Amino acid sequence: MRIHLVNPSDVSFGVGVITPRWLYVLAGATPRRYGDPLITDETLRPFDADRVQPSDIVGIGIHTSNARRGYELGRLVHERGGIPVYGGIHASIFPEEPRTYGNAAAVVRGDGDKVWADVLSDYIRGSIQPLYEGGTIAASDFASARWELMPQGSYMWASVQTVRGCPKHCSFCSVWRTDGRMPRQRPVQAVIEEAVTLRRMGYRFIALADDNFYTVSLEDLERAARRSDKSHYHRLLSLRQERFQLMDMLSKIDSNIIYFTQITMEAAEDEAFLHAMRRAGIKGALVGIESVSDEGLSSTFKSFNATGENLVAKLQKFRSFDIHVLGSFIFGLQSDTPETFSATADLADRAGLTFAQFVPLTPLPGTIDFEKWQKGMIEQNVRIDGIPIHNHWLIPDGRRPKIYIPHPVMNADEILRRTQHVWDSFYGISKIWNRSRCVSKIRNRLAFVFISKLYRQMYARTGISTDSARKSNAVKWTRFIGKLCRPLFSAPALPELQVPTD
Repeated sequence: MRIHLVNPSDVSFGVGVITPRWLYVLAGATPRRYGDPLITDETLRPFDADRVQPSDIVGIGIHTSNARRGYELGRLVHERGGIPVYGGIHASIFPEEPRTYGNAAAVVRGDGDKVWADVLSDYIRGSIQPLYEGGTIAASDFASARWELMPQGSYMWASVQTVRGCPKHCSFCSVWRTDGRMPRQRPVQAVIEEAVTLRRMGYRFIALADDNFYTVSLEDLERAARRSDKSHYHRLLSLRQERFQLMDMLSKIDSNIIYFTQITMEAAEDEAFLHAMRRAGIKGALVGIESVSDEGLSSTFKSFNATGENLVAKLQKFRSFDIHVLGSFIFGLQSDTPETFSATADLADRAGLTFAQFVPLTPLPGTIDFEKWQKGMIEQNVRIDGIPIHNHWLIPDGRRPKIYIPHPVMNADEILRRTQHVWDSFYGISKIWNRSRCVSKIRNRLAFVFISKLYRQMYARTGISTDSARKSNAVKWTRFIGKLCRPLFSAPALPELQVPTD
């Protein structure tokens, strides 16, 4: 028996931006007695199903956007006598689906760090179960990734996870339901050891691949402090102190490491936290801005965000601490108007965002938005090629809509056209070159230009395009730019680097 782990993708770029962490974590959770798993990330290159032999186990991790490709792989594996086992957020939400469409022998719901070994041992004994409940395990039980199995020269950014779960409950996000609202913070020492391992291998850029790195806001603490029972307050205070300890230790590894993470807007009000981020070398953060209107924020359950000049000031506050923001916006909200697009583009420029993404609203399983939309679609019985539209991930890519939720004042084509225009405006070459002044050396400015164009190609051209020829051309350009970018992010390996002590 051999073990394969596959990250499905319809598109292979030849180079990746950030390592798909789950592949190497599950490899770390694989008992050594079974040998090293054979790992395939299809964003790099397609999976070779001919390598599968009868009785091989093939772990396939799926989220909603790659579920259809994952099921295709499962069928190919099954035809060759292999054993498809599914996991990931989509399989956790719809555990019956992989059996129906992907010939799943087993499905793992929740965290796979511990239960994966049970799946393998059960299979060896001939008693594999159709469903395994991984649950939400304690942070101390998170498996460490086996980065030595990673193909050299394939990714620009490495990744380390420091926490699972998010205390927020955004309407478009399922993380708080699948991973929990109480943050599970990984022990600091485990995080530091993994970051050191990656720097030894020559990775200078590391993404802290968390649902929300800013796990406890000042407002969270203030609310808890007002309770008569102080136990929750002390729990939150302990979590916050652990964040500061982690950032202090990150600062001691290597001053040349650049970290990127994901946080909420509330961090802009927490100067102590921003100081700690800057000392740790956390130079960038994805911030979910979502909407520039109060109505839009209310509809997504993100009223804790700001709008108008207050929003501009908060985003500029990050920049004043040398933290560069990747601002994320959603278009297609019911409160959006044609003027929303130009207002968003203007705000992104004025706020000094280093990067930005503009994403059409998509109802994803496990979210509040999906539940509301699904109910209406079931009643209307809308189908494409015989597939209910509320199972949109099963529709072939060329036939799949890009906009799902009907809008009161704009049709789908107008929303997509205006969205693309905002991408084109923000990533115009003159604007990119002006933003590249955030770095001084010409080599770094060129790297900034290339990565900006790469990001736009991957997400705007490839992800939003409805024309197959344009999408194919975008993929070709992405491969070309990706090959140019990869060396710009490399650094000399530091095999003798030591784990810092507290």
